[in-house]
Amino acid sequence: MLDLLNSAWHALTDVLSPHGPAVNAAKSYAPGDYSIHFFLQLAIIILACRVVGWLGQKLLKQPQVVGEMIAGVVLGPSLFGLFFPDLQLAIFPKETRNVLYTGAQLGVGLYMFMVGLTLNLDHFKSKAKSAAGVSAAGIVAPFLLAALITPFLLTVPGLFTPGISQSNATLFMGACIALTAFPMLARIINENGLANSSLGTLSLTAGAFDDAASWCVLALVLATFGAGPGVAVLAIGGAVIYSAFMLIWGRKLLAPLGRIVEEKGEMTTGMLAVTMMLFCASAFFMDAIGIHAIFGGFLMGVCMPRGLFVRELQRKVEPIAVVLLLPMFFTYSGLNTRMDMVNSVELLLIALGVLAVSILAKFGACWGAARLAGEDNRTALGIGALMNSRGLMELIIINIGLQKGIIGPTLFSMLVLMAIVTTVMATPLFELVYGRKARATGELGARGEPEPQLAAA
Repeated sequence: MLDLLNSAWHALTDVLSPHGPAVNAAKSYAPGDYSIHFFLQLAIIILACRVVGWLGQKLLKQPQVVGEMIAGVVLGPSLFGLFFPDLQLAIFPKETRNVLYTGAQLGVGLYMFMVGLTLNLDHFKSKAKSAAGVSAAGIVAPFLLAALITPFLLTVPGLFTPGISQSNATLFMGACIALTAFPMLARIINENGLANSSLGTLSLTAGAFDDAASWCVLALVLATFGAGPGVAVLAIGGAVIYSAFMLIWGRKLLAPLGRIVEEKGEMTTGMLAVTMMLFCASAFFMDAIGIHAIFGGFLMGVCMPRGLFVRELQRKVEPIAVVLLLPMFFTYSGLNTRMDMVNSVELLLIALGVLAVSILAKFGACWGAARLAGEDNRTALGIGALMNSRGLMELIIINIGLQKGIIGPTLFSMLVLMAIVTTVMATPLFELVYGRKARATGELGARGEPEPQLAAA
């Protein structure tokens, strides 16, 4: 039996490697472009994400997508590659990264498009003034602490790309620390019946403002990093003009799509094709001017009609986006995560320091600002716990930083660790400081049904 398994294993690795001894026998279905790997990779990615996500739900009481974030790291060199390096390289060879990257960008672009569709602007209007302090604290404190730690990080080889300016490095770190996992924040608030409470509306509004500020800063860094003034002007000017056009006239121009869906009572395949075409065109435009495709997807989602149009689009697109495509993004992130690069006491202390600074800057600052705004201590702690979660949004921003050559693999791995830890701690910390006592005293409303899966990220 062992001989049979050993023979099967060698046959599999030969098929998976175009340079192996069985390449001639496999040439009919295993071309040199590694395309044979794609479907095997997808099967393993989906299996790992579902299993680890299920374990996260049962053991850690975490949303499915949090487990999927961890699954991406599990499939990478930090765990799977650590114990089974040959098998991991055979399944995920470097030559297939471009294929995974393309699928990952489509997945995360669709995800941001769906997030834009679910954005409730009423929250921002109702609590805009009262959330200003919390939001400002959640932005200012991270950038101040980033300004303090970045000069030291620049002295450590391999964290930032050589030649990056201190201002760009500081802005990027500030954006990473200031980011809040807005969709996950929304899910926790919904599940606890807090959507119309002071805590809920305050957190949602401040989180949205903080994320908007972080994305704007990232856009500025992308536009100026390694680019001349003409490229920066094209990127920033193009983004401002396009965003203004979409927010002022886009919703009116797209409104007929919603009326057509309402009249027919469903979204036809033709209407779905038109919607996906608009999404892709918007993503392309923002990518072409030098920002990033996800900005275009998100902006198009914000401007799409609401009502039946959104419900039909979620029913048709969201399952494929979150079950098939988004896990590719987690895995691509995991393949770039090398925890073994944090291989010294100094680097480990830096990683823990970045984590501690991130928690202090977000949790501590938002708690203090909420207290100054007149909230009681328990509510302020609940707001701080929610605002501290980074989630998928952090993975998106640091992947952009790695892809654009702003940060190196070591700092990328440190920030992945920060994203996972702050995301995992959000729900239990919120329950500890607010949820349990509020539920025991009947202050919390009935738990709502979970939002669509994308809202867990």
